[in-house]
Amino acid sequence: MEKYILDTNLFFNMAAGFGMGQKTEETVKNTSNFILKLKDKAQFYMPPRVVDEFLSFFEDKNQPFLKEFLSFVIIKAPQIEEIKFPASVFYALVDDIRQRSYRGLNLAEEQINKAGQLAVERKEKLGKKDFEMAIGPFIKNFRERYRQATRYGFLDSLADLDLIVLAKEIDGFLVTSDEGVIQWARRFGVKETPPVTWKKRLERLLES
Repeated sequence: MEKYILDTNLFFNMAAGFGMGQKTEETVKNTSNFILKLKDKAQFYMPPRVVDEFLSFFEDKNQPFLKEFLSFVIIKAPQIEEIKFPASVFYALVDDIRQRSYRGLNLAEEQINKAGQLAVERKEKLGKKDFEMAIGPFIKNFRERYRQATRYGFLDSLADLDLIVLAKEIDGFLVTSDEGVIQWARRFGVKETPPVTWKKRLERLLES
């Protein structure tokens, strides 16, 4: 019995190459069809936090295709009190956090300097609206670069960690296109299924 742990991006990141559909609803329905057909050969899991994240993208959470999908998938929280990991993983995690924090501070300092230079160049007193328009590009640029420096390739939510811990606990295949989740899942020694091969894997399993 194969086991798969599904991430939210499976249903929304069409560029990842999962091959389950061109739109979210189609992807959810196709996944439900596979779950139903493979009920004797595979199990499909989602942690509760990931389910909440998944549902947050829909205004109407009572749509039939959503109810059907959630009736097929196994919703299970990881047993965080029992699962054990090597200390080396946490050393790597703390070191990564420290480096990201340092990069974020450097970016903040750079943007503050640029904003200060603008203030020196424009000595005239600005009204609130003019000030916001002048400083706006700096804030936008800082937000984008800070996100890249501190969050890309990292675990930035408990839902992400739930996916990894659950996959480790049940020895299942993690299905995600999130680079941060993938990178850290490998550190934790979790099995994975690349997005571009997942559908073919399910099709071969169906034929076996």
